[in-house]
Amino acid sequence: MSVLNQKTIKKSIHIEGVGLHSGKKVKLDIYPSNPNSGIIFKRVDIKTNNIILPNVFNVSNASFCTTVTNDSGLSVSTIEHLMGALYGIGIDNVLIEIDNQEVPILDGSAKIFVEKILSAGIKTTNVPIKIIKIENEVKFLLDKKSISIKPSNLSLDIDFEIKYQNPLIKNQRNNIDVYKSDLNDIFNSRTFCLYEDIEKLRKINLGLGGSLDNAIVVKDDKILNEEKLRNNKEFVNHKILDCMGDLYLSGYRIIGSVKCSQGGHNLTNQLLRKVFSDDKNFSILEVSEKTVSNTLLNRRHLRSIA
Repeated sequence: MSVLNQKTIKKSIHIEGVGLHSGKKVKLDIYPSNPNSGIIFKRVDIKTNNIILPNVFNVSNASFCTTVTNDSGLSVSTIEHLMGALYGIGIDNVLIEIDNQEVPILDGSAKIFVEKILSAGIKTTNVPIKIIKIENEVKFLLDKKSISIKPSNLSLDIDFEIKYQNPLIKNQRNNIDVYKSDLNDIFNSRTFCLYEDIEKLRKINLGLGGSLDNAIVVKDDKILNEEKLRNNKEFVNHKILDCMGDLYLSGYRIIGSVKCSQGGHNLTNQLLRKVFSDDKNFSILEVSEKTVSNTLLNRRHLRSIA
């Protein structure tokens, strides 16, 4: 069976935790799903109209996390770490049942999601994958923030930089190829905040579930967490994880090169909306062993996206 075929998980996964912003306890179950069904969220605490698709056009809020909402106004939020784990591992189809409004934050990274998915096992189906191939460069600018995507050769490159006035974080930059790089540092990198921002978040009813167990807290030039940093680029690596998860709201894996400066959930969402605003910007390809030589450049390299 071809590695270029769609994948799901072999058995169900159960996870419990707390929502970072809501502070509410939540149970989440991930189930195997059929080819071409994609990633689907189902709010099991609601009996009707409870299906929510993590689609770029369903994003209703992207300020501090990514929230998707269906036509009935039902939402699920903070989906980016789970979506990043699914993207990075190469899972095309799963049903995610959740009994509250927010995906659990766990340790603030995608580490536990990745461990659970790999432990469940990966099932390869007999249906070819589909990919989005970027055909034209697209840019989105917002004040000093910027993000762009341009064509690339069989890779999803993400070049990301952050700039903070904080003396510890300062400026950080990293770049990866999602399909070829070792993603362990990306998966393991936790969300972070400045100590002085905590009270501001709580005044607007955000960060209510935050703690030193699920977020890096930086005060001046010190990290308040006992664990300290997991890798020397953990701050920017977490932003790359977020970017991966938000890019997966395209519905497919992407062949392109992303460059982002001081971006976040909103910038990535606006970039995807701009890409999809013109059919000339992209093409959707079904990729199989039979069609690789006719559609893309190198079969051996393409296998890395599967």
